[in-house]
Amino acid sequence: MRTEGKAGASAVRASILHFVADPAEAGEAAAEYFDDGLLILADGKVAALGPSDALLPGLPEAVKLIDRRGHLLMPGFIDTHIHYPQTDIIASHGAQLLDWLNTYTFPAERRFEDVAVARESAGFFCDELLRNGTTSALCFATVHPQSVDAIFEAAAERNMCMLAGKVMMDRHAPDFLTDTAESSYRDSKALIERWHGRGRALYAVTPRFAPTSSERQLELAGRLLEEHPGVYLQSHVAENRDEVAWVAELFPWARSYLDVYDHFGLLRPKAIYAHCIHLDAADRERMAASGAAMAFCPTSNLFLGSGLFDLEAAGAFGVKVGLATDVGGGTSFSMLQTLNEAYKVAQMAGQNLSPWRAFYLATLGSARALELEQRIGNLAPGCDADFVLLDLAATPLMARRMEKAGNLAERLFALMMLGDDRAVAESYVAGVCRHVRCRP
Repeated sequence: MRTEGKAGASAVRASILHFVADPAEAGEAAAEYFDDGLLILADGKVAALGPSDALLPGLPEAVKLIDRRGHLLMPGFIDTHIHYPQTDIIASHGAQLLDWLNTYTFPAERRFEDVAVARESAGFFCDELLRNGTTSALCFATVHPQSVDAIFEAAAERNMCMLAGKVMMDRHAPDFLTDTAESSYRDSKALIERWHGRGRALYAVTPRFAPTSSERQLELAGRLLEEHPGVYLQSHVAENRDEVAWVAELFPWARSYLDVYDHFGLLRPKAIYAHCIHLDAADRERMAASGAAMAFCPTSNLFLGSGLFDLEAAGAFGVKVGLATDVGGGTSFSMLQTLNEAYKVAQMAGQNLSPWRAFYLATLGSARALELEQRIGNLAPGCDADFVLLDLAATPLMARRMEKAGNLAERLFALMMLGDDRAVAESYVAGVCRHVRCRP
């Protein structure tokens, strides 16, 4: 259920958790927690945060008090890699990456030449994000410019911070989905000028992945970044072993798959690469030095049989990492379920993902990957008031497990292992409630 309204002066009383640092570096001190906290909002932003007994006495009578004691309030989740045109092919059976593209993705994306299809899909997609507590996303559209207009329009209606871009793809795809290097440059440039920085919209230059772009198209993608400082770059790298081998055949001059992007100036701050599974030490070192970030996509990596993301290796080299669902290769819009799978991926790699680090990745970690931590991903005064209220007793099993939890870390871990969209009681965007869970 999506609610309407305007942001005014209000305050929300609940248990409140957000992160001020990376738990991998600061441990539990990275988290700021108020068992009985108060979040004060004004004009769509955080005005103050702290214990309720300290802030309530000074709260003006005109401020609306929203009592949500018994719920956990956190910053809205941030999805650093997702494909809105693939919503309708989520949970499609039986393919690895390259087969997946040909069997499911390309036919689904063809439909977005119809602007009505794009608009309806974009609206559903944004509401599904909010239903799952995700308030911001870095999103692929399709090769069609109208698909970009549709997702930015839908996000603007809900005042969401959305990053998106037109897919650039001039080879190794069906004729009905290919552009040219020059047309992709012109279309992307026009979309940047129309959308980047308009409201909460941010543009991302979007070559799908190296195999579907000619060298000329990748060169022009780099030119767009040079001509428009502040725009983003999103793409895929080293997801699947067959894909890596294909890139080596197409770009024999490159040291590695990642080196292809580096050659064209596409490794830089505000560049986010999904998957990053089959990289070596030199690649990770280069990513860290360039300021580019990785999007960790556990559900799609498992579903498509791509491999296991090495979270510890990324951290060892100092590469920024955000969390991502990668719908429709990913199997859930829920960031809670995505954390569930991220924990298992770490376990399979002999690593341990603590609940502190997990929820950091879904909030402040993803904001840092997008270089937006001054605006989203935490609840510091001055940040946009994007947050989610979580019901830790949303199901009988969750309620029973929470009764046995001895501390906050245990409750958080149970939440990420047992929780899903049913745990999302309310989602707020810029101080306005945009989703309320309707209980059966």
